[in-house]
Formats: sequence, structure tokens, C-alpha cells
Amino acid sequence: MKNIFMNLLLLVGINSFAQEAGKAGELLKNEVSTIEKQTPGNAERRNRNSDFSRSDKGNTQNSTKKNPNYQWNQNYGYAEVFVRIPEQGFFTVEVDDQAISNASGKYRFFDLQAGKIPISIYDNGYLIYKTTLRLRNNNRMVLDFFTDKGLYLLDSYPVQNQSYGFNDWNDIWNNPYGNQPGNGYPSGNVMDNNTFMQFFQMLQKNEKFDDGKITMIRQQTNTTSFTSQQIRDLVKSLSFDKNRLMMAKLLYRQCADKNKYFLVYDAFDFDSSKRELMEFITQS
Repeated sequence: MKNIFMNLLLLVGINSFAQEAGKAGELLKNEVSTIEKQTPGNAERRNRNSDFSRSDKGNTQNSTKKNPNYQWNQNYGYAEVFVRIPEQGFFTVEVDDQAISNASGKYRFFDLQAGKIPISIYDNGYLIYKTTLRLRNNNRMVLDFFTDKGLYLLDSYPVQNQSYGFNDWNDIWNNPYGNQPGNGYPSGNVMDNNTFMQFFQMLQKNEKFDDGKITMIRQQTNTTSFTSQQIRDLVKSLSFDKNRLMMAKLLYRQCADKNKYFLVYDAFDFDSSKRELMEFITQS
């Protein structure tokens, strides 16, 4: 009886700390019309047609015409898109001219052209969602999709290396779906101590008021992650606790060593601000 009671307490505790699905990221507009939702998707038909033409090479009527004039465009650009669908089901995700179908819920697209690129999502052959992505060269866009909520753009990161292990990105997705949080962003994005000192000194020299400092720090987060100690110094550089709390919450997602985020608590003058930050991290 005691074991049952303890298990129930553990289950309640896990659920209470779980992040709400769809809480993280920017929701992208669904552009699917009512008619498209009721029509079997083109992706499945296109796959079937291409399979048929490959298998029936002797039938010239059904074969597609080949274009022998291949050309490699060096200015094509390079971008990546990672999509996760943390639900049971068989989905097809189509990004530009690439399509992936599986039930694993993880879809990774490489060698994409920069610019405006369409993305479509099919559930068992039926189009349920489509929108347009704005891809940048040498960047990886990470998204989370929920059938009842929509597609969330979580963030975009510079492609630093050729390590494409999905475990490195588990902390980016909306939690929880069986993924344990990692230490943060890839180490290649973290500002080294010498560069941070230059950035911090420039911040102190050029921006005397909180508004200017906040703007400068926000701008840097587009390309940079920080350590807990660096975040503590940035937060402490602000004059007012309310601004410090806002910045500490903002920079939590940019932290490369979240297991040391307790260092940031030293940046606050009031215990109430520390408690609110603790609450925020617990619910994140």
C-alpha cells in the first residue's frame, strides 16, 4: 500500500513539473483551407506515381522524361529544418521538394535552399497543415508540431559542425515527451570568456541605462549562448530587480549549463525575485 501511495506521489510530481504542450516557441499560421483538409494529400499520390515510373522502366508511356542537363548551382545555399511531432500516428512532412514519412515523429531535412520555403504536414495522407518558412543560409530551423495546436518555431541556430545527433537537440523541443533535458545549446555557440569580457566591457561603457543594455543583450542572443556565470554578470549589470528577473528568464533558454543556473540567483537583491525565477525554471 505504501509503495502504491509513493508511486502516485511521484506521478503527480512529474505531471506538475511538465511543460504544457505548445508552450514554447512562436506559433506559425495554418494556411490549410477546409477543402484541402477533406482531400487526400498530393504527397502520397506523388510518391506512388514516382514508384510506379521507376518500376515500369520498359513502359515509355508511364515513364517520366529525364533531363540530362544536370547543373550544380554553387549559389543554391544551404539550410536545415528539424521537425518533431510528439504524437502517435503516421505523418508525412514535406519541405520544399523533400518529403519524409514515418511514425517516429522526427523529421530532418538537409540541403535546403535559403529563402521562403513551403512546409506541409499530412496525417495518413490528408493535408492538415501548411505554412511558409523563411530559411537562412547555414542555419538550422527547429520546429514542434501538435495536431490540435499547430506548428511552433522554437528557434534557428547556426550550423556549426556535422554532428546531427538528435539527442543534442532534445532540450529544444517542447517537453515532456520522454526526453531528458540536456545541458543546453551546442558548445560551439557559447561565448568564450575573453569574448565575453569584451562584450561585457562594451555593454558597461556604451549603455548606461537598463533599456539600452537589454536591447544589446537581446541582439547578441540571436547568435550566442552564455554560461550561467556569464548570465549572472549580465543580469547583475541591470539596475532594477524587475529588469533583472525579466532578463534571467529570457537568458535561461540561452544557457549552455543549465545545471549551474543557481549561480544567477546571486544577481538579485530581493528574495521574491529569486523565488519567482526558481518557479519559472521549475515550470520550464
